[in-house]
Amino acid sequence: MKTLGMIGGVGPESTIDYYKNIIALHRERKPDGHYPQFVINSIDLQKGIDFLEANNLAGMADFLLSEIQKLPPAGADFGIIAANTPHIVFAEVKARSPIPFISIVEASRDYAKSRNFKRLALFGTRYTMRADFYQKVFAREGIELVVPEPKDQDYIHEKYFAELVPGIFLPETRENLLAIADRMKDKMDIEGVLLAGTELALILRGESHNGVALLDTGKIHC
Repeated sequence: MKTLGMIGGVGPESTIDYYKNIIALHRERKPDGHYPQFVINSIDLQKGIDFLEANNLAGMADFLLSEIQKLPPAGADFGIIAANTPHIVFAEVKARSPIPFISIVEASRDYAKSRNFKRLALFGTRYTMRADFYQKVFAREGIELVVPEPKDQDYIHEKYFAELVPGIFLPETRENLLAIADRMKDKMDIEGVLLAGTELALILRGESHNGVALLDTGKIHC
């Protein structure tokens, strides 16, 4: 069995969820008492944010690669980045990585294609919603991604870092996030919401809301 290497800590709460999901999925597939081996390198979230705030994508890629270099000596044969926003530099990271990496964006695209979705809302950090790395990958399969209006993007981003990353999950925030989804369903006829911020799935639990699918990208990635 090959050993997985995970870049985690971006953020910590969703890294824990990744761990639980991987174990749960393994139990479902092979209920033989054995567990998968994997290595987690929990990195400093703030360093990544600093690179993004400075629009220093080259620095972001170098930072991730410096942490990825630590995985093979620990026994990792392949890897994942347990977060969405760092995938803004995934192409460069994958090209320069010493081990193969599996993309959360491509995994989510393949899942959306299997569900025959044609239009989805994209929720995530401001960096993810205002970039186009998700849209480009989904467009290749004819799937349109639409983003919330600017004030709703600001709300999602603010709550993401002020509450969700530190592990604070408030009913009011959940209601407001779902209200954004409801408005987008009414105005844009979305079929689902792509939770392209792994902490979002921790507050928006469940498979759907008011007929709109909630796609947990972290679980899909696992």
